[in-house]
Amino acid sequence: MTAVSHIAVVDDEIDITRLLGNYLQVAGYRVSQLHTGHALLALMETDAPALVLLDVGLPGEDGFSIARQLREHWDCGLVIVTGRGDAVDKIVGLEVGADDYVTKPFDLRELLARVKAVLRRSRGASAASTAVPAAGGDKRRFAGWELDLAARSLADPSARDVPLTTGEFSLLKVLVDNAGKVLSRDFLLEHTRGREAGPFDRTIDVQVGRLRRKLEGDAEDPKLIKSVRGAGYILVPPVTRH
Repeated sequence: MTAVSHIAVVDDEIDITRLLGNYLQVAGYRVSQLHTGHALLALMETDAPALVLLDVGLPGEDGFSIARQLREHWDCGLVIVTGRGDAVDKIVGLEVGADDYVTKPFDLRELLARVKAVLRRSRGASAASTAVPAAGGDKRRFAGWELDLAARSLADPSARDVPLTTGEFSLLKVLVDNAGKVLSRDFLLEHTRGREAGPFDRTIDVQVGRLRRKLEGDAEDPKLIKSVRGAGYILVPPVTRH
């Protein structure tokens, strides 16, 4: 039997946390119902969940700041659930490292599907860290950088570790495995988010922007990950396998 995934539901509306908590428990998950960002951060220290459903509209707290702290200190799935539905808030949510973004009101079945998708991607990334190295080598080197597929880690040319979110790692792996090829947003969405990919292709633009800020000396004038107008993105430097 596989371990039951632990999910934290964070919302100041008790009815919402109770509704989601009961629904997810029936679906087979262990659920912690919380109502403040401080309670979530305390839980992360003692019983970190595999995934957090976070309402960024918590009164008196900056939900996006809480999301940033999660990304800086813990490796967990993050789905922002909020009543804010405009494009700017979605982009900000993705910028701070959310794996997905759901607006209220939402369909419980759709939310469950998104939860399963994020957990599946997270488990896949974790499995990569314990997998037997492939015959072609489990490390990819380009322009002095090294992406270790088995350890799910990235080292800069000075051998310093550069932390990546699950989404960033998945995107960089696809770019590295297809170095020198122009990849469309649809291709990148399909190979990083699978069937759950929605029509909001700005997700890829945001994640590419985050990768550039970590990889490039000047993210505004990228040398490694180039944009091809009307076509998509390409990783320019050659890649070697080790």
